[in-house]
Amino acid sequence: MKYTLLTDLYQLTMAYGYWRLNLHERGSVFHLLYRKNPFRGPFALACGLDNVIDFIQHFKFSSDELVYLRTLKNPLGEPLWNEDFLTYLADLRFSCDIEAIPEGTVVQPNEPLLRIQGPLLQCQLLETPLLNILNFQTLIATKAARVCRAAQGDSVIEFGMRRAQGPDGALSASRAAYVGGCMATSNALAGKIYDIPVRGTHAHSWVTAFPDELSAFEAYAEVMPHSVVLLVDTYDTIKGIQHAIEVGKRLRAQNSHLYGIRLDSGDMGALSIQARTMLDAAGFQDTQIMASNNLDEYTIQDLKARGAKISAWGVGTNLVTASDQPSLDGVYKLSALRDEKGSWQYKLKVSEDPIKVSNPGIHQVRRFYLDGKATIDVLYDLALGITEAPRVILFDEPQTEIEVSDYDRYEDLLLPVFRQGRLVRPVESIHALRERALRNVNEFLDRHGEKPYAVAIEKNLYEKKQALVRDARARNENV
Repeated sequence: MKYTLLTDLYQLTMAYGYWRLNLHERGSVFHLLYRKNPFRGPFALACGLDNVIDFIQHFKFSSDELVYLRTLKNPLGEPLWNEDFLTYLADLRFSCDIEAIPEGTVVQPNEPLLRIQGPLLQCQLLETPLLNILNFQTLIATKAARVCRAAQGDSVIEFGMRRAQGPDGALSASRAAYVGGCMATSNALAGKIYDIPVRGTHAHSWVTAFPDELSAFEAYAEVMPHSVVLLVDTYDTIKGIQHAIEVGKRLRAQNSHLYGIRLDSGDMGALSIQARTMLDAAGFQDTQIMASNNLDEYTIQDLKARGAKISAWGVGTNLVTASDQPSLDGVYKLSALRDEKGSWQYKLKVSEDPIKVSNPGIHQVRRFYLDGKATIDVLYDLALGITEAPRVILFDEPQTEIEVSDYDRYEDLLLPVFRQGRLVRPVESIHALRERALRNVNEFLDRHGEKPYAVAIEKNLYEKKQALVRDARARNENV
C-alpha cells in the first residue's frame, strides 16, 4: 500500500492545525478497538496487521500526492494550507511505536488491537488507514472462522471475488478469509500476492458452450485431467451426476480420477444424499461433493443437521461482504497526551451512551488462563500497573467487581511491532497466521461455546476513568 493519502481530509486539516499551533511533535497515545462483537457472536478474530505494516513501511508523501494537495482550496479560493506545511509533509518519516495483538488471535470488545504512541500529527494521520484495514479484515476473518466452524472440518473455499466490494475489497477479503480458516481462494491475484492456495472448477458457461453436457464434461476432463471437478446442475442435476460418473469411468481407465462434482442450485441437502448414493454405487467413494450457491454458516449448519453429504463448501458473497453485518464498529481514540512539561495527561471522550465513553491511559491487555484455557481478559494501564490478583470491573456488568485469582498463568496480548519507526516484529507466513487462528478459535469455542466471554477493566484504571469523566463534564458545564 503506497498511498499515504489513503485518509480522510479532516485528518489532514487536523494535522495542519497541530503543525500551525506547534503541537505536532507532542507525544500522544491512541488505541484502536471495537465496541461490539460482530454477528452477535462471542468473539472477533484479529486480522490485517501485515497490511498495516506494509502501509506504514511505505508511509511517505509522494511528489504526486503533494502536487494534489496544492490544488485544494478553502471556500475563499485560497490554498488550504501553506507551502511550509507541505514541505514538512514531504520530509515526514514515520517514527512512532506500535504494539499490536497478533493476527489470528481471538479478541474482545474494549481491548485495543493496536496501541500507537508517538508525535501527535503522525498518530492522527494513521487513524483512517488503520481503521480501514483492520475493521474490514477482522470482520471477514471472523466471518470465515464462523463458516469454517460450521463446516466441521470440511474444506471451505472462498469464492467471493466477483461480488466483493471492488478489487481492493476482493483482495483484502481473500486474505482475511484464508487467515480465518478457508483452505483456498478462487482469487488468482490474491494467490499470487499473499501465497494463498487457489482452487477453481468451471462455470455454467463452459457447459453451455458445447453441444451438450456430456461433451462439455469430456472436454474439460481432457484439458484438466488431474483436477476434474464437474458442475452438474446446468440442465438437470441427476442427469448431470450420471454424466459425471460416465466421465469418471473414462478417467479411471486413463489412470486419472474424478476429483469432485459441484452442486450450485436446488435442494442441496437432498441432492447431495442422492449424489453420494449414485457415486458410491458406481465405485467413486473418494469423489467429493462440493456445494456453492449463497452459502453462509447458517445454511451450512442447516445442511449438516439435515444429513447432507457435502464434503467441500464454496462460500462467496455472504463471506466476502459479511452480508449480515457488513461493517465492524472499530474506533481510534486519543487516550494520553504529553503536556508542555512532558508529563502525561490522560484523555477520554465522554458520552451519554456508556459504550462510547473511551478509556484513558496507556493500555495493555492481560489474558488469564486456567487449565490451559483463557478465562478473562483485563484492560489495565501501564503506569497504574496491575497486581498478581487484580480487582476488576466487568465491562458488561459495571456494577460487578471481582478478584482475578483463580488462574495458572497469564500473558499480555499487545506485542511490539514498531519502535521509533523501525519494524521489530518477525515476519510470519500467512499459513502460520491461519494455523494460529484455527487453534485459537477452536480452543475458545470448545471451552466457551457461544456464551459471552469475560472482559474487564482493572479497578484503579476504572476509578481513574470515572474521575476524568466527572472532571470533563464539570469543566464543560463551567465554560
